[in-house]
Amino acid sequence: MRRKLLVGNWKMNKLVSEAKEFALASRDLAKKAKENNIDLGVCPTYLSLQTVKENASKDMIVGAQNVHFKESGAFTGEISIPMLKELGIDWSLVGHSERRTYDNETDEKCNLKIKALLQNQMVPLYCVGETLNEFEAGQTKEVVGRQVRVGLKELAAEDVKDIVIAYEPVWSIGTGKNASTEIAQDICKFIRDVLREMFGDVADGIRVLYGGSVKPENVKAYLSCPDVDGALVGGASLKIDSYEALLNNIL
Repeated sequence: MRRKLLVGNWKMNKLVSEAKEFALASRDLAKKAKENNIDLGVCPTYLSLQTVKENASKDMIVGAQNVHFKESGAFTGEISIPMLKELGIDWSLVGHSERRTYDNETDEKCNLKIKALLQNQMVPLYCVGETLNEFEAGQTKEVVGRQVRVGLKELAAEDVKDIVIAYEPVWSIGTGKNASTEIAQDICKFIRDVLREMFGDVADGIRVLYGGSVKPENVKAYLSCPDVDGALVGGASLKIDSYEALLNNIL
């Protein structure tokens, strides 16, 4: 049985003081989630990672929004895996559509990051998804299949058992447009089928999330789909009240 997973991606939001306030307020939520066999997490900005890690419950997953695949070097503005590990951070997003769109995050670069994270016993939360033009052209499975195959190439079944995949159709992120539950289930099942082709039965234990304008009022419907194991949430994860509502609606 795959554990449900709810992760908030804060993007470029919250001052450190605001992040601390949220972390303290989330302690009871993390306890409630654990009691109900649900994993709960947030991905703050780099500046807030240490503050959230120190003030949230130890049961709260705290992940980075991005990481470089090199341990050190002349990469101005980047953060390395050892820097994250020093803070006790062991999760990181990889390949979010905003990184792909604005920062040239290619499937090949994602592959390097995923390999580096796994080699350091960290959990990659790998984001995949198609643009509106690709969706309207009927290319969703072609695009998502390529992203999964390239992003996870040259890895063994043992390597990928703890990774998490998030299907986030780019056309629904922050737009208020939701993929239907039928689309979410179809593509999340497709992702699992690709994983099964690549890695065999290990695919049955890999968690696949849905993300894209997820809100308290629709999260239960998405997580009721058999191949949707959780949600990667943007705006609705920024306020503790809506974050609590998200959790309550999947209990």
